[in-house]
Amino acid sequence: MEKMVSGIPGMDDLLRYKDLPSFCRLPMDDPTFRFMVEEIQALPRVSALLLNTFDDLDASILPHIALHFPQIYTIGPIHALLKSHVGGDLSSSAASLCHEDRRCMAWLDSQRLGSVIFVSFGSLSKMTRGQLLELWHGLVNSSKQFLLVLRPDMIDGEEREAGVIPAKLDVGAKQRGFIVEWAPQEEDLAHEAAGGFLTHSGWNSTMDGIWVGVPMLCSPQIADQPIISRLVGEVWKIGFDMKDKYDRITVEKMVRTLMEEGDQREEILESVKKFVKLARLAVSEGGTSYNNLEKLIHNLTNM
Repeated sequence: MEKMVSGIPGMDDLLRYKDLPSFCRLPMDDPTFRFMVEEIQALPRVSALLLNTFDDLDASILPHIALHFPQIYTIGPIHALLKSHVGGDLSSSAASLCHEDRRCMAWLDSQRLGSVIFVSFGSLSKMTRGQLLELWHGLVNSSKQFLLVLRPDMIDGEEREAGVIPAKLDVGAKQRGFIVEWAPQEEDLAHEAAGGFLTHSGWNSTMDGIWVGVPMLCSPQIADQPIISRLVGEVWKIGFDMKDKYDRITVEKMVRTLMEEGDQREEILESVKKFVKLARLAVSEGGTSYNNLEKLIHNLTNM
């Protein structure tokens, strides 16, 4: 799995086998694998491609994608761009189908500046009971404050039960953390108490982290998340890739490295600040994403 993958334009000397999308590990007769192949084979028939990214984020990849499509529109971060056009609450949180527990905002208000790591694995990712316990141990042992989103259906194949978390860890969590079943993610990340983001590396979550400027600790689960976590750690350098590692020692160590002052955190914060600035330039009037959305609207209304 550590072997390098060659022949992917714009990603030379970057991806290892374990960084490829999860469907690449499936048997060729698997329904998910067949579906993805059919979708990819259909791409040459499209007249345009809309991408929730901005030019400066994927500068090494976009020119290669553009060779295969009549037109591409980079219009990201899409939630921020739409705010600039139509106003109102168009955050990723506003679009959520899950009920948000807003008590976490009051808890964040009581925490020190940049002291909390926000932990969320999105709306679909699953864990085994053992993986959750290792994550839990690592968070508690790190001695860092944490806000953990723990969905009722997060444990693979079963609902969360009262006995999932050992009593001693539950006590530790109450001393250092706050747990909700769902949270207003963009607001939580933008809060001044938020100093880090432990994420599954879903694209929307990654864009949320980039937009608000919070360094990330990536634990990818499925789909394109393994590639995204690699980009976060090795290309954009706005966080760490914690791929395929669920043991408590690794989690504790990586959380400390992400959250504590030091050369590594300072280097990441410099990159984070750079991409925050570039993202805001992209969606501001005259920016690349702003102009691309204007162009898309014009082309659609004149078809």
